[in-house]
Order: sequence, then C-alpha cells, then structure tokens
Amino acid sequence: MRQRMSQVAKRIFLVVIGVMFGQMGSAFASEALVIAASPSLAAPLDALGRAFEAIHPGVKVQFHYGSGLELRQTIATMQNRDGNKYFIGSGPFHVIAPSGEEFITRLEKAYYVLPESRTPYATASLVLAVPESLVDAPSSFEALAQDVRIRIAVADSKLTVLGQKTDDLLRAVGGAEAWKGRLDVATDARGVLDHLMNGKADVAIVFAPDAIRQRDRVRVVAAAPEKLDRPVTYSMAMERYCPNRSLCEEFLRFVRGADAEAIIKQLGYGLPTDGIKRVNGDLLHAERK
Repeated sequence: MRQRMSQVAKRIFLVVIGVMFGQMGSAFASEALVIAASPSLAAPLDALGRAFEAIHPGVKVQFHYGSGLELRQTIATMQNRDGNKYFIGSGPFHVIAPSGEEFITRLEKAYYVLPESRTPYATASLVLAVPESLVDAPSSFEALAQDVRIRIAVADSKLTVLGQKTDDLLRAVGGAEAWKGRLDVATDARGVLDHLMNGKADVAIVFAPDAIRQRDRVRVVAAAPEKLDRPVTYSMAMERYCPNRSLCEEFLRFVRGADAEAIIKQLGYGLPTDGIKRVNGDLLHAERK
C-alpha cells in the first residue's frame, strides 16, 4: 500500500513538473521583444528582427514606429505617468532605435535609455546614382564637378540630413561655383530619385541604401571620396525600464554579429567598425556584374 502511494505521489509530481515546464515554455513561446524606432529604418530593422526570430523561435520581434518627436513624447509620457508607474523590468519597450546619434544622445542624458547599452549597428554614406539605362555616366564626384553640363538631383539641406550631408560634400569636392545652376532640389530621398527618373536631373546624390531599394531603376556609379566621407551612424540602446534585460542584451549582441552584418551590407549600409567603403566596393562591383 505504501509503495503504491509512493508511485502515485511520483506520478503527481511528474505531472506537476510537466505542467510547470509547459507553462514556462508557453510563456517563452509568446515572449515579445518590442523596439521603438524611426520609420526611416524600417527596412534594416525588419530584416534584423526576422533574422533574430529565426534563431530564437520563442521570441516575436515587434516594432513601434514613430518620428523622433513622437518617440520622445511616448517615452517621456510612459516614464512620467502616475509618478513613475514603471519600474526596472516592467516597461513596454525593450530597445530604442532612432534615426540619429544626436537623438539617442539626448535620450541618454535624460536617462530614457541606458548609456552603456548604446550599440552602433549600421552606417550610411552618400553615393552617386544614375538611371539604369544611362550608359555614359560620371565615374566619380570629382568628374561630376568638372562636367558643368550634368544636372544633379539633391535633397533640401534645410529639411533633411541627406541634404545637409550632400551640401557639405559638394562644397568640399568642388566649391560653390562648381554647382551653381546645376542643382535640382527635392524634399527628400524619394523625391530626389523621382526627379532623376522623371528627367529633371541626370544624376542623383542619395545614401547608398536609398539607391539599393531602387536597384531596378537606378545604379550606383560612385561612392563619396574616402577622405571626405562622413557617414551617418545608426545606433540602438536598451530602454531604461526594459522588461527583459537578458533578451535585450542578446539582441544587441546579435546586431553586431556576422549574420546581422551580412544583412546590413546586403541592404547597402556600412558597418560601424570599418565604415562604408568596403560595402560600397562590394556594391559597385555587384552593380557592374
């Protein structure tokens, strides 16, 4: 009788353990990693998120996209509501991935993200793009400066980082006189490429990822001169009240790993460790094939 009761107790114990592990597995299977990010980075972040899910079957990467102002307001509201209702490990976001380093620095100073967690994962440099059908194209920015007949589509320097970077590069390459009367100004990168394809300009200056996304219509013929290249860096950081710091740390390690770097390069971005040049070299080589 005592032996039978012992066997029954053992079975009950195993059932309880099975249920407990089943619940733990179910919870893990439904775990989300939520990233608040700029919509301009949707392409690389979506790709990184899918790759992370592939090697972490129990995790679903979710994105909350908004402008810099929207992200800042959302985070500030979240952290100040009801006298700091959120505590470490209870916040709704895991990672913040804005579109600029200046913005993430402000988040660090306000302690909206953990400063030691900042992780640069991609860069973007300027390239010269032409219509896919164009045969005779300038081979460099220096050649572009010398041929005054070529019209150039650029982004507005007062409205966009792309425009600011383009203006700085053109001044460094040829001075203001070299570009006088040759610039066709668009609102943003999409507008720049639209102007190019509509015949308003012969060439366009955009960030490499912008050109890659339109590779069926345009091709890259030149990268910014190495000595003048000032790429934009993109970083992400752990949110102050991140609900799962171990998961955050795992994702931040992943975005600097070999698999993530391959994804970043394929999309036309450079790597923070060695810059855009190697990526542009591969990109230009691929376009010539």
